[in-house]
Amino acid sequence: MAELTLKQSLAAMDIAEYLRQNPRFLENFPDVAAELVIPREHGPAASLAAYQLETLRARNRELNERLAELVSIAGDNEQLMVRVHTLTVGLLRDDDLADTCRSFVGALHEDFHTGLVRLVLFRDGADLPHADWLLCVPEGAQALPEFADFIARGEPACGRLAQQKLDRLFGTEAALVQSAALLKIGSEGMLAIGSDDANRFHPGIGTIFLKLIAQALDAAISRFPAGTK
Repeated sequence: MAELTLKQSLAAMDIAEYLRQNPRFLENFPDVAAELVIPREHGPAASLAAYQLETLRARNRELNERLAELVSIAGDNEQLMVRVHTLTVGLLRDDDLADTCRSFVGALHEDFHTGLVRLVLFRDGADLPHADWLLCVPEGAQALPEFADFIARGEPACGRLAQQKLDRLFGTEAALVQSAALLKIGSEGMLAIGSDDANRFHPGIGTIFLKLIAQALDAAISRFPAGTK
């Protein structure tokens, strides 16, 4: 019985492929068209033309819904691009590293509605603000072995970070972080953005805007060599 079912399935597939390649087949065999059973969700069977029209209308509705979704995504991306541009321009206006760091973190909170932010800089923090969001590691990347793989790859990491990384970055607030984005800031350090929403950052999220933000911050910080105010 299983073998018969398989043969019938293969035959049906062959017939379907033949009809796709010969769409005018029913014009030459109208008797076949008259005997076909046209599927309907409700009510009696209709003509083949009516069925095709209904199918096209359903497909058109699906395409319109998809188009509306794409337009909405494009609008969201445009707004996000404007915010990234505004952040970048703001970084260029600051005259010292401390103000650059403050305005950057402030912009993340106000314009991007971020939760917890941690800026890790591989330099002395003597001339930098004393704030929970700033971690200065003058020894550089070698002092953070738990991030060695991430730093070597250089690509943004999004999702649930290992507990060791969360503790190192967020300390006593690590338990609040359900998802996070971790970015490499060139050779200057790292940026971590934490959220209490487990779905805010996930492995499949697009990272193009995160990369742009990281690049802007890297360029801004690089204007102030280590040891300068």
